[in-house]
Amino acid sequence: MQRASLVFKSKASKALDRAEDPRETLDYSYERQMEMLQQVRRGVADVATSKKRVELQQAQLEQSIQKLEGQARDAMAAGREDLARTALERKKAAQLQLQGLDEQQTQLQGEQDKLILAEQRLTAKVEAFRTQKETIKAQYTAAEAQAKVGEAVSGISEEMGDIGMAMQRAQDKVATMQARAGAVDELIDSGALQDLSAPGTDSIDRELAQISAKSSVDAELAALKKELGTGTETPAASTDTPAASADTPAASTDTPAVPAEPPADGAP
Repeated sequence: MQRASLVFKSKASKALDRAEDPRETLDYSYERQMEMLQQVRRGVADVATSKKRVELQQAQLEQSIQKLEGQARDAMAAGREDLARTALERKKAAQLQLQGLDEQQTQLQGEQDKLILAEQRLTAKVEAFRTQKETIKAQYTAAEAQAKVGEAVSGISEEMGDIGMAMQRAQDKVATMQARAGAVDELIDSGALQDLSAPGTDSIDRELAQISAKSSVDAELAALKKELGTGTETPAASTDTPAASADTPAASTDTPAVPAEPPADGAP
C-alpha cells in the first residue's frame, strides 16, 4: 500500500507539474496577497471606527459630567444637599466611565498604529512581488516563445513532426504511384495488358504491326545496301571485266531482298 501510494503521488505530482503554468501560479499568489492586504485595510477601518465611537462616548460623558457638576452647585445653592450628593455621585460614576473609555481609546490607537504599519509593509511587499511577478512572467513567455521557435526550426516540435510525417507519407505515395504508372506502361508496351484507349487493337494486331515495322526497316536497309553497293562497283567494272562478272552473282544474291517492301502495307 505504501508503494502504491508513493507511485500514485509521484504520478500525480508529475501530471500536476506538466499542467502547472508558472504565470497562473504567480497571478494566484498575487491575488491571495491582495486579499490579505484588503483584510488588513478593513481591520484598520474597523479599529478607526471603534476609536471614533469611543471618542463620541467620551464627549458625551464630558458633557454629562459638566452638567452634573452644575446641578450639584444649583442644589447646594437651593439648600438641597441630598440632590447635590446625588448629582456628585453620578458625576463620579461618569468620571470612572470616562477613565475606562480613555484606556480603550489608548488601546485602540495602539492597534490602529500597528495595523497601519503592517498595511504599509504589506503594501510594499505586494508591490515588489507584483513587479517581480511581471518580470518572471515576461521572461517565461519569452523563453517559451524561443523554445517553440527553436523546436519548429529544428523540426522536433509536435506540430512540425506531424507536418514532416505527412510530407513523408505524401512523398511515399507519389513515388508508389509513379512506380505503378511506369509498371502499367511497361505491361502495355509488352502486350501483357490491353490499352483500352485504342479500340479495335489486340495482341495479334500489335504483333503484326511490329512485324510490318521490322519488314519496312529491313527493306530500307536492303535498299541502302544496294545503293551503296552500286556506287562503289561501277569504276571496277570499267577497268576489270572479270571482276565485274565475278561480282554479278553477289548482285543477284541481293536482289531477293527487294520484294520485302510489300509487307509495309500490313500483310505478314
